[in-house]
This record gives sequence, C-alpha cells and structure tokens, in this order.
Amino acid sequence: MNTGPSDALASADEWLLGKRKVALATVTRTWGSAPRPAGSQMAVRDDGAFSGSVSGGCVEGSVIAEAQAALGDGKDRNLQFGVSDEDAWAVGLACGGTIEIHVSPVLETAGRNAVAEVKRARDEKRAVVLATDLKSGENRVLFPEERSGDALADAARAQARRDQSASVEIDGKSWFLTVFNPPLDLAIIGAVHIAQPLARMASLADYAVRIIDPRTAFATAERFPGIALSHAWPDEALNSVPLGARSAIVALTHDPKLDDPALAAALKSDAFYIGALGSKTTHARRLERLKAQGFSGAELARINGPIGLDIGARSPAEIAIAILGQMTAQLRKG
Repeated sequence: MNTGPSDALASADEWLLGKRKVALATVTRTWGSAPRPAGSQMAVRDDGAFSGSVSGGCVEGSVIAEAQAALGDGKDRNLQFGVSDEDAWAVGLACGGTIEIHVSPVLETAGRNAVAEVKRARDEKRAVVLATDLKSGENRVLFPEERSGDALADAARAQARRDQSASVEIDGKSWFLTVFNPPLDLAIIGAVHIAQPLARMASLADYAVRIIDPRTAFATAERFPGIALSHAWPDEALNSVPLGARSAIVALTHDPKLDDPALAAALKSDAFYIGALGSKTTHARRLERLKAQGFSGAELARINGPIGLDIGARSPAEIAIAILGQMTAQLRKG
C-alpha cells in the first residue's frame, strides 16, 4: 500500500522516529526509456507500506519484497530490472528500459542519523548529497558548500552543480551520490509585461519565482497570480532573501535606479545566471556604471546582456522563452 506522501525521505525520517524499520530503495543507473531517473527513491516500511517511486509502478512490488527481505537479514541489495515495452506503455513511455536499484536497510544508528541529517538539511534548503557505498551500504552526508580536499566531497560538489545523482568510483569503492538540491530560485526585477509570461513559464520549470518591484501599481496579485511579490527596493529585497548558487536573476525595468542595485547584489552572489534586458547600447552604458562601482571586467562578463538566446524573439512570450532557454543552458552546462 502507498501511504500517500510521495516524499520518500520525509516518510523514512518520520517512520524511523516512530521506531519502525525502514529500507531505502534508490535508482542508481538507467538505460533506455527508464520510467524514473537515477536518484529516484522509495522508502519501504517493515509492514510493506511505502512512499515514493523507483519505476512509476513497473517493479515496485518486487522492490518492496526485496526491501522487506533486506530488513530481515540486514543486507544491502543491488537489483537490476528490465522494464518491458508493455509495462512501459502502462506508465506512459514509448518503450522499455533497464534500471538498477540499490536497496539499503536503515537499521544502524549511523544510517538513521544520516537520513535525519539529510532531511534536516533539505528542510533548511541547503544543498546536500547522500553518498552510499553500493557494496557495504555505508553512508556519508556531504555538503557541497563545504570545500575540502576529499575526493568524494569534490565528486559530490560536482554532481550537485550538475543537479544530477550518479555513481562514482573512488579509491576502489563504488559510491552512489544522491543529490538533494534546494529549489531553483528566480528573482525578476520589474513587474513589466515580459515578466508575466516569464513568471508563469519559470514556475512550470520548477522555479520558486519572486517579483521585486517597489511600484505597487505594477506588482499586483491580479497581474501575477500565485507569484510571490515584494514591493521593497531591489537591494533591500535581495539582502533580505539573498541569492544563492541555485538562483537566477533577471533585470527587466530599463531603469538604472532599480536594475543597477539588483545587478550589483547579483554580482556579489553565487547566482548561476544574471541577465539584463536592453539593447547593446543600453547594456554598454550599464556596464560602465557598474564598472565605476568597482566591478571588474570578469565580474561584469557574468551579466547576460542583451538578455536571452538569439532566436529572433519579438513578443513578450517569445522573449520569455529566450530568457528561460538561456537560463536552462547556463544551469545545465556544468
């Protein structure tokens, strides 16, 4: 039975706190049109209750049985399943594929602590990686923001930057790195016409979108339904909720009083994307103003201006597509 929530980690933490036995199943590798990507997880309780998904329904029954067996003998399992074309159709795929799944019983104190630590970090919106030795089941919790000379930590940082869970070979051990990144964040400076389709499209792409514009007539709930609005000045708003490595920011007002402070704050942050609307002439003037504030040429090169991919966009919606496309390319390039 599925207990409802699809958040395997949260369910595992809750069940462990309730003194129940839990096993975690994680997709570690896929070939073909596998139903779920690497890093997908399912938590299985000792009574067969489960949360999350590793295959969209194709092999869940077998995984639950293996998880219960693992809870019985305390041994990790590395499973491989072929998803038939017939089963693939049932979950919306054109053809089948193959998936490998690691099943790990969370029985020792170290394992329970690792689940709790990852859950806590995720709740705090910190990037965190759960490294699991695919042979022994040993777990390490790694934080990409913390730099060290440790090869496993460096690999975790690289995978977090790619936003992709994956297996790595280090010092003769096979580790699977399950990446838990905080939500993507998009700060839009200026509640202008282009911001309306961009906010909707970015929300569909799983960004937490916020509109920052002190002009209350522009930034209204009627124009931006369901979008977080701030009427603070950009520098104040970005100081209150800072940009991070999972943040993108676009300045759309054409007004230096609003755009320049926002861009200055962005250049001091780890934001992965910075964009500013305007012609080449407008952008050149903008760079001169920011240069006068002490920013170097290398720092100013982080600003994408004129903004967006060069696709000949004309309408606000087309410009929004060009911006989101460029954001996506920059996010995924690493």
